[in-house]
Amino acid sequence: MSALPSFDLTARAAVVTGGAGLLGRQFCQTLAAAGAAVLVADMDLGAAEAVVEGIRAAGGRAAAHQTDVGQADSARAMAAAAAEQFGSLDILVNSAALDPKFDESGAGKHSSAFEDYALETWEAALKVNLTGAFLCSQAAVAYMLSQGHGVIINICSTYGLGGPDQRLYQRPGQPAQYKPVDYTVTKAGILGLTKYLATYYGDKNLRVNALTPGGVFNGHDEHFVQQYSARTVLGRMAQPDEMNGALLFLASDASSYMTGANLVVDGGWTAW
Repeated sequence: MSALPSFDLTARAAVVTGGAGLLGRQFCQTLAAAGAAVLVADMDLGAAEAVVEGIRAAGGRAAAHQTDVGQADSARAMAAAAAEQFGSLDILVNSAALDPKFDESGAGKHSSAFEDYALETWEAALKVNLTGAFLCSQAAVAYMLSQGHGVIINICSTYGLGGPDQRLYQRPGQPAQYKPVDYTVTKAGILGLTKYLATYYGDKNLRVNALTPGGVFNGHDEHFVQQYSARTVLGRMAQPDEMNGALLFLASDASSYMTGANLVVDGGWTAW
């Protein structure tokens, strides 16, 4: 019996937070291509609308919604918009996150050293990366319970599995920079939230899993690319579309016997 029909998302509705981001827009396009109606939720409404235009041009169904995941009212409005426009809310992808790129344009603009890391920066990351996933899951679950089914996918990171290799962020002759503490802490928290929700709703036909990408190329300089690639088994960074198959697997019935799990797609980074 073919497994291909189990990947079909026709007649289902999905919400992707951070839907205009590097991976978020890939996830939106993938879900729409599989047949789902997609609510592209993002703080940047213009960017979300651009993603929607691309999906519609390809024959898919989508709508944009300006969403601040760290605000409970905004998260509830997001879930309500999906249910009202599409008739259900079957899939939630918690992809919104703050991820300062000290190896790129943000380098040197503020300290990333732990000993003087700004409290307001820490709190801002917790609000979006962790509280945001909590609030959006809360909002979505209300509809999923009434439907009797639902899927939540939380986007983690290899830096939620282990500490960053801070050597990657150093440049000869330049002030030291570091991957910040809040990113590792919040992504580790995402795994805890995933396991909690999976076990809490295990008897309600709600499945909750995590997807953990490795480093995805996003205009990084050659020094970083070489340093990062040397630490992966496959010897390179991921391309943005290389998480799409794993995302579709978790969102669809192809993963129907999977909950509370973490699917790692990292080019072998964690295999050493």
